[in-house]
Amino acid sequence: MTETAELIDNEFLRQFELKVENEMAVIEYSLQERKIFLTKMIIPEAIRTKEFELEFIDLVFSNIKERNISLVPTSPDIAKFVKANRKYKRMLPVGIRI
Repeated sequence: MTETAELIDNEFLRQFELKVENEMAVIEYSLQERKIFLTKMIIPEAIRTKEFELEFIDLVFSNIKERNISLVPTSPDIAKFVKANRKYKRMLPVGIRI
């Protein structure tokens, strides 16, 4: 579902956006020094599936990894994703455990 969609980092609104089927999924963030705090995830019901949610979070994490900054998941859904996907735990700053 996300193959043809382009992830946009809307720095003005401080959110990652992914438009699919005329719907927009959003992960809001706060950027402080070399850390990005992922604070809220909003996925419209029309496109909400577990598969889409996982692909969307994976896209956002890949973008963050390319920028070489630490990630702090404060959203419960995103924290659960990090817990389930060990490969992303090394993106957490020192001292943060999930």
